[in-house]
Amino acid sequence: MDQIKPGRFIAQERKPKNYPQRQLADRLGISDKTVSKWERGNGFPDVSLLLPLCGELGITVNELLAGERVAKEDYKMKAEETMVNLVKEAQESKKKIVLAAVVVLIALLPALTLIILSGTLQMESWLRALLICMGVVVIFAAVLVACVIDRDAGAFQCPVCHERFVPTMGAYIMGPHTILRRRLKCPHCGAVKYCRKVLTK
Repeated sequence: MDQIKPGRFIAQERKPKNYPQRQLADRLGISDKTVSKWERGNGFPDVSLLLPLCGELGITVNELLAGERVAKEDYKMKAEETMVNLVKEAQESKKKIVLAAVVVLIALLPALTLIILSGTLQMESWLRALLICMGVVVIFAAVLVACVIDRDAGAFQCPVCHERFVPTMGAYIMGPHTILRRRLKCPHCGAVKYCRKVLTK
């Protein structure tokens, strides 16, 4: 999802109301740094903040997502367009996650075959070691490719500030994880927590 246009729209609607970033942040119970990140397009409000933010700015959620004022006659069409874009982004993220799993499964079959053959057939020690090394390299390469694909599918949401972010590759690989959560450092608030995987950025 494009965060720059909604961010500019937040700034555009905040200024005529003479709300400094700090005042808007205080009204929403967040830090002014978070509002600044939204306005620069480096983050997007958490779902729980959409209605309060729109109430403060006198706009609709649809207008916030569209990043512009929407005329009454265009409202329904714009709402449908926004919804389609969000669903499309979520579907693309799901496809990437499935692709990552498929890559690992496809690579495991030949890699495990090489390792099993090295243990069951009669052969020279150097050839046995070579087959095992080849199997390990294939598994490692597949996991690395799957990590790259999975990291770019959606984002992670901080449980403290509720900001969404895509971690660096190093942080992603090194972070302990469960199926849906990964321990990461939030670039917005600095908290190191188990962040939830979400399908939209």
